[in-house]
Amino acid sequence: TPDLPMRLSRLLSAKPVHPVGEDGKMALSDHFRELRARILRSLLVTLVVFGVALVFNRRVIAALIAPYNQAMANLPDDVQSEVMTRGVASGLLIPLTISGLVALVATAPYWLYQIWAFILPGLHKSEKKWTRVFAAVAGPLFLTGAAMAIVLLPQALEIMIGLTPESFTQRIDFDEYVSFLWRTVFAFGLAFQIPVFVVLLNRVGLLSARGASGSRTWVVIGTFVFAAVATPTGDPFTMCALALPMWVLFEISLVVCRILERRDAKRAALV
Repeated sequence: TPDLPMRLSRLLSAKPVHPVGEDGKMALSDHFRELRARILRSLLVTLVVFGVALVFNRRVIAALIAPYNQAMANLPDDVQSEVMTRGVASGLLIPLTISGLVALVATAPYWLYQIWAFILPGLHKSEKKWTRVFAAVAGPLFLTGAAMAIVLLPQALEIMIGLTPESFTQRIDFDEYVSFLWRTVFAFGLAFQIPVFVVLLNRVGLLSARGASGSRTWVVIGTFVFAAVATPTGDPFTMCALALPMWVLFEISLVVCRILERRDAKRAALV
């Protein structure tokens, strides 16, 4: 119908219907309308990428199985392992599941931005400036962590498969294999958000550089605990490969916080 494009436009519009008050507050109905619009936008973009991934699902599956093939190529010939599927419907479910996971990871920069953009109206003007910066940085950092996980996957798989005793054949369920990839990629992607949250908390006055520095010991312990829980393999190599970058990113965020606090102090002294 002719009204359909207009209705879709209204559904995807995050602009408030009622005027925003002088105090910057929005009507509750406008908050819900904005939340609905941003969720629908994220779902629409994810659905488009899902369709593209589904069309090229053979290439996507080949790319996902590549780390396993690389790991097997580096292992001795006496190590026996194979990837298998179960169930009559696996031929249909596997492409759907993989396309969905690829869509969620590939669109992470977009839906992370939508999360930040929804928070913006509730912040002060100076805070909005920083959250826009963080929204632009969060996506690339997530993809950087995901890319690092993909690079490290063959080594992690080589370690785990190499532990298979002689005369045994390790049969890996493809669903479990995809779950392993999914958890590893998302763990690395989320871990690389540390600088975003540390600097954001500093900018809104909830965390000082001195306070964060004083808690360094607990932060380091926490990074290794998180890495041990988040990495599916549980091997020291993968755990350290996740924990050490998290520690480095935390230290970088502290340096950024100190620089910003010094700049704020100089500006305050000039007033």
